[in-house]
Amino acid sequence: MTRPISTEQPGQAKAGRLTTAQMAAIALMTAVTCVLGPLAIPIVVSPVPLSLTNLVLFLSMYILKTKKALISYLIYLLLGIAGLPVFSGFSGGLGKLAGPTGGYLVGFIFMILVSGLLIERFSSKRLICAGALVLGALICNAFGTAWLCWQLKVDFGAGLAMGVIPYLPGDAAKIILAVIAGPEISRRVHQAVGNI
Repeated sequence: MTRPISTEQPGQAKAGRLTTAQMAAIALMTAVTCVLGPLAIPIVVSPVPLSLTNLVLFLSMYILKTKKALISYLIYLLLGIAGLPVFSGFSGGLGKLAGPTGGYLVGFIFMILVSGLLIERFSSKRLICAGALVLGALICNAFGTAWLCWQLKVDFGAGLAMGVIPYLPGDAAKIILAVIAGPEISRRVHQAVGNI
């Protein structure tokens, strides 16, 4: 009895499964998030530090696309919840998620879903991609501010003043950088390792 001949290429995954290259890319992006995520600059007027996490996530949406970028971030989140010092300020543990900045960590999930899908659909149109990142940042900030207000017992305006307004110039710079560099980094990665 002869076995059916497989048409699957080496390194090619069956539908719904990740290839070795894709798993390696997810692991690498998770590692980059773990290295850059803890680097934070404290802001005097806010309990929310200036972090590079969102920049890494912006770039991961270009490099990994939505599904794999989300998997990478969820692994990072689980590592932090488990106690590894990968959150801003080299902190970790469930207390960070439950603390004043926890809403932003949850908001990143929805940011990746919304922005990532739009970037995938309109990847050649930089203005739309920039708008997608702005929309994602707004969604993340909405989650973060609502949680910050509830934790600190302040109104939404005060929450915006503490957790959003001081960061707008930095977020704008990160979005511009991601829109310029993201497609080029993605192109080079895909040229080097193939379709991930």
